[in-house]
Parts: sequence; C-alpha cells; structure tokens
Amino acid sequence: MSRERIVVLDFGGQYNQLIARCIREAGVFCELLPYDSPIEKIQAGNLKGIVLTGGPDSFAAQNARVCPKEIFSLGVPVLGICYGMQAMAQLFGGQVEKASLPEFGHTDIHLVDHALFADLPQDTIVWMNHNDLVTVLPQGFISIASSANCPVAAFADDARHFYGFQFHPEVKHSIYGKQMLQNFVKNICHCACDWQMDHLAQELIQGIQKQVGDGTLVVGFSGGVDSSVATVLAHRALGDRVQCILVDHGLMRKNESQEILDYYEGELGIPIQCVYAKDRFLAKLKGITDPEQKRKVIGTEFIRVFEEEAKKIHGDYLLQGTIYPDVIESGSGQAAVIKSHHNVGGLPKDIGFKGLVEPLRMLFKDEVRALGEELGIPHHLVWRQPFPGPGLAVRILGEITEEKLMMVQESDAILREEVAKAGLDRSIWQYFTVFPDVRTVGVKGDSRSYEYLIGIRAVVSEDAMTVDVAELPYPLLKLISNRIINEVPGIGRVVYDITSKPPGTIEWE
Repeated sequence: MSRERIVVLDFGGQYNQLIARCIREAGVFCELLPYDSPIEKIQAGNLKGIVLTGGPDSFAAQNARVCPKEIFSLGVPVLGICYGMQAMAQLFGGQVEKASLPEFGHTDIHLVDHALFADLPQDTIVWMNHNDLVTVLPQGFISIASSANCPVAAFADDARHFYGFQFHPEVKHSIYGKQMLQNFVKNICHCACDWQMDHLAQELIQGIQKQVGDGTLVVGFSGGVDSSVATVLAHRALGDRVQCILVDHGLMRKNESQEILDYYEGELGIPIQCVYAKDRFLAKLKGITDPEQKRKVIGTEFIRVFEEEAKKIHGDYLLQGTIYPDVIESGSGQAAVIKSHHNVGGLPKDIGFKGLVEPLRMLFKDEVRALGEELGIPHHLVWRQPFPGPGLAVRILGEITEEKLMMVQESDAILREEVAKAGLDRSIWQYFTVFPDVRTVGVKGDSRSYEYLIGIRAVVSEDAMTVDVAELPYPLLKLISNRIINEVPGIGRVVYDITSKPPGTIEWE
C-alpha cells in the first residue's frame, strides 16, 4: 500500500505551513494544496484525512472562499481550523456571525472528554485569532471546547468524523496544540505514523530514476545543505550520469567557492565543475535596485549558464535544491508572494532542459537536514549555515557595485569568524551582514567621517518559516562592531537587526 497521506487545504492563513509540519512530525506525510484543488488530486493515494486551514476571509462578506463539498464524501475525517471550522459549519447548515468580542492571542479554554483531547488537561491555553465565530451548531455537531467569549471553541460530529477548532493548534503558543493535531492523526484518522526518513530517501531516489530514465542530469550546485542533499540523492540514483556545476556569480561570501570545492570534492568525493561568471552577473545587475527584479535577473542568468554548460555535456535534466518554504514564499497555492526565490518565482518560462528535478520540493529545512543525516552526509556539512541562491545580491540594498560587495564580504567574514570563536555557530540558524546603502556621520582620527552603515542579522529558527532574533552577548556584538569599523574600509557604523519573522523576513530583500 502507498504511504499514508493527509491533505491540508489552504485558505490563505499565515500559519498553514505549520500544520503540515506538525503532522509530518507525527510520522505522516502531509501535503499543502489550494482549497479549490480538483477532487481527484485531493483524494489521490492513500488519503487518511483532510485539514481545512485558517484564512483571511469572513463569512460576513461576500465571495468567502469555500472548499468542494465532495471532500466530505470521501470517507475520511475532516478537521477545520479557525476559518476552516467556520466554512464547515456554514456548509452543514450552522450559523457563523461576527463576534461581539473577538479573540486574539493567548486564550484560556475548557475541554471536554474527547479523543481529540486524549491525555490533555481539561483547562489549557490556546492561540486565538478570529473576528467571527460559530453561533449555531449544524445538526449532528456538539461543542467540545469553550472559552469565556466563544461557546464553541471546538466542535465534533463523531458519526461522520467531522471536527473543528476555532483556535490555532499549530502555533507554539497553543500549549498542547501539537498533541491535539497528533491525536487527530492517530485517534481519529487511525494512521500508523510510520513515515520515516530512511523510507523517504529510497522513495526520492526511485523518483529521480523514474523521472530521468536513461538521461543525464545537471546539478545546479551551491554547496548549501539543500543542493548537497539533493546531489547525494541524485548520485545514488544515477551515478556518473550526474554532473555538478557550481556557478560563482561573484555574489558569494569571502573565499566561498574554494571552500565548497574543498569540502565536497575532498570530503564527499563529488566532482564539481566551477564556472566563474562574476562579470556576467554584475553586468546584468547594473542599474537594478528593485529586489524582486534582482532575484528574477539572477534566476534567469543561472538557468542560462546551466543551459550553456549542459549543452557541452549533453545534459537532459536540471536538478535544483528547491524546498517547501521556497515554494510557499514564492506564492504557491493561496499564499501571498513574500519574495520570489530565484529557483521558483525567479525562473524564466523557457528552460532549455527536458525538465526540472526537485526531489526536496515538499520538504521543510529541518526535514532536509534529517534526510542529510540519514544519507550519511558529514554533520558539519548538513548543519552548514543557509545561504540564499542570489547570494549577497539580497544583502546589498540598491545597486550592486564592487565596493559594496567588498564591504559585505569582509564584514560578513569577521562576523562568522567571531561567532564561531564564541561557540555559537551551531546554535544560531543564520547570521550575516547587510549593506543598507546608507551613509552616516562619524568621527575618525579627530576628523568628520561620512561612511556607510552595516547591519548585522542573526536569527534562530527550526524551519525558516518563522524566526526570532538571536540574543547575541553584548561583548560579542561590541567586538564584532569594533573589528568591522576598524578593518573594513568605508564602514563607519554598525547596527543590530532585532526584527522577528513575521513581520520581517530573514533576508532584507
């Protein structure tokens, strides 16, 4: 039998990817699809359950989004979350109205005895985020949780296996939220929860073999964990029919190309062809200041370089290390475009290959790392700091010049060196410097200076979808600032970015 599968239908809520992650962590493969996906796509495979997500719509307004009614006839349990719960209630004859007292943030709720709340205390705290609420239950439904201002904080129709949470169990602020989702998976959908990384590795290898057939594969290799894991999978699938190409677009960190070649050719034994194309990329980027345009220019130029190199070796397919957050942030399904990743939204429409091979496209970053460990990739390579495909182009605001590149590369090298010396390089998800293209007044050598500003960004995260600022020790920040100002020509001030994601993103552009 094929692997168990739970489908999350996306109504456009900001936390929806977290639902998929929680379900995967329970040992069940989960896929995020648009709410209006064809019923054939929803029910494909060994479907065990469906989750309807939150979303920005209100049933008080016209044209509120609704899912196909056919999903309730597929014979699998359905769980609605926030807007998804309201959509279910409305569909089955209940009533949804504007709340007299909307609930946002931490909320105390009372739970009744139910399989969804097995082994949980009767009183707990969840994360609410709603203006509307269910005021009249559909026939056959009962309330199984309540708050001071929401009599139906959760409901159930056990006969038909339909359920709803008005709160967001996927958000970490819901204390037992993850257990509630796992209870849905185990107690309601009766999943075996046996999806494991060793099974996934073999499945992905077989998928590459099936897609490429007898053809050859060109790898767009960056040296990051995503492209590294994808490359190892490809080598195990196709052997010497894989050719890795590293494009040095001149926007990499200091000495990075040589470090990558030393790591991957020396430690993993993977031959890599390095194409030095700095002048070509900088020429294409000349005069461009809009970040979305930068990403698209770089994405297009990457493909053109790969096409040219592939022709020399008769490459049929192109492999990329695209992961699920790239797809989501580039506007997949109902999600808004946050930024076009160069390997998704930045791709040109015409690609000179038979097709793209993206074995990691449905995985989150932490899942990619776990897969890398399972494949036996050295630990320090699996946990290498993430680096964006467009490189320093998205860390230099405004037009990119040689001078700005130098300042970012040198300041970033100092930051990485001192973070490593402090023993924090493993605990911080990502840390780098940013060039905001701002000059500030200062004093150097008893004279007025008017030099550039450098920003430091350091964050902690599990999945790159949400991040918090890394609380770097002040003595370390002071040391880094002093070194950058004294050692990097043109820099006169250093600031620290303390913005979380959301509302910010990890990168500045």
